[in-house]
Amino acid sequence: MTGQPEYRFDPNTLSTPCFVVDEKLLDANLNILKGVKDRTGCKILLALKCFAMPRVLPRIAGVLDGVCASSPHEARLGYDVFKKEVHTFGAAYSRDDILDLCRTTDHLVFNSFNQYTRFASLVKDTAAALGRSIEFGLRINPEHSEGTVPIYDPCAPGSRLGIKRKDFRPDLLAGITGLHWHNLCEQDADCLERTVRAAEAGFGDFFKKMNYVNFGGGHHITRRGYNLDLLVETILTFQDRWDVQVYLEPGEAVALNAGFLVAQVLDILPGDMDIVIMDASVPAHMPDVIEMPYRPDIAGSGPAGKKAYTCRIGGPSCLAGDVAGEYSFDTPLKVGDRLVFKDMAIYSMVKTNTFNGICLPDINLCREPDGRVETVRTFGYSDFYNRL
Repeated sequence: MTGQPEYRFDPNTLSTPCFVVDEKLLDANLNILKGVKDRTGCKILLALKCFAMPRVLPRIAGVLDGVCASSPHEARLGYDVFKKEVHTFGAAYSRDDILDLCRTTDHLVFNSFNQYTRFASLVKDTAAALGRSIEFGLRINPEHSEGTVPIYDPCAPGSRLGIKRKDFRPDLLAGITGLHWHNLCEQDADCLERTVRAAEAGFGDFFKKMNYVNFGGGHHITRRGYNLDLLVETILTFQDRWDVQVYLEPGEAVALNAGFLVAQVLDILPGDMDIVIMDASVPAHMPDVIEMPYRPDIAGSGPAGKKAYTCRIGGPSCLAGDVAGEYSFDTPLKVGDRLVFKDMAIYSMVKTNTFNGICLPDINLCREPDGRVETVRTFGYSDFYNRL
C-alpha cells in the first residue's frame, strides 16, 4: 500500500484483531459539536447505543451535556462515568428496570401512555426516597420517514417506536416536561428540517407546554459537507417559535471516523479471485456490515478493479457470509499484512460478540498529542466462558 497514511499509528506493532480509537480525531468531532452548542444554546447528548467506551467518556463529557441511554446498564454507565445528564428511553420497561433507573436517570422517556400511567407514581416515590428528582418525557412518532433502510426507520408503517398523533392523550400531559422523536440515520440537516415541519404539524399544539424537545439522533453533524448552517438555523427557529430547550442526541457524529479495526491476513485462497482470510470476523466484530448491509472502507484500498490487485476479503468464522467485500490494492496482499478498516468506533465496538468462540478485539487508544498507542483492554477465554 502506498500514499499518505490515514491513521497515526503503526498497525504492524499491534496485536490483531484490535480496535484503535484516536483521541485527536475524537477531539475534532467534539470541536464541531461545541460550535453547534455555542451558536444555538442547544444541548447535545452522547447516544451510548452507538459509542460507549468508558475510557474516553470523561473527555467527551468536557464538551457534551450528558448521555442518552437505552437500558439500565447504559444509564448506569452514564451516571457513574459521564457524570452529567442521563436521559433514558426504552420501548418498554419492566418494574425492575424502573427501580434500577430511578438510581441513575434524570429524564425518563416513555414510549406509551400505558407505561407512563403505570409507572409514574412508582418513579416519583422511589426517586424521592433516594433524594432524587426525575423528569418525565414521551416519545412521539411524527410519521415522517427520511431513512432508506427499513430496519433503521423508526417511522416506518407498523413501527413500535413513538406515539402517533391519533393515539396522543393531551389529557395525560400533566407531569410531562419533554417530547422526543427520532427518525434519522446518517443524514443531513435538510432531512431534519423536513422532519421538524412534520412534527410541528402533528404535535405543535403541545410544544409550548414542554420544557424541552429532543430531536433524537442520526444527525451526521461531523461528516464533511454536512450543512451546519441549516442545522443551526433549524434549531434557533424552533427554540424561538416554541420557547423550549432543544436537545440533540447523536451517536455517530461524536465518534465518526475516529476509530479503526486492525486485522491481519492469515491466508490467501484461490478462487474466481484471490480470497483473503483475515483474523477479524465480520459477524463477530463488525456485524453492521451484514445488518445494514454495507462495505467497510480499508485504508489504502479502492473498489474492485480500480487498482492493480483485486481480492475478496473475509473472516475466519464458519459463516459462509463472513465477507467484508471486494477490494483492490496497489500490490498483492501477503500473509501477515495488516488491514486497517476505517470508521469502526461507532456501533462496531458496542456490537461485538463471541460467535464461534472468536476472541473479541483488543481495545487501544491513540493518545494526544504524540500518537502513542495505549492498550485499554484485552480479552481472552474467560470472556467467552463467563458470558455463557
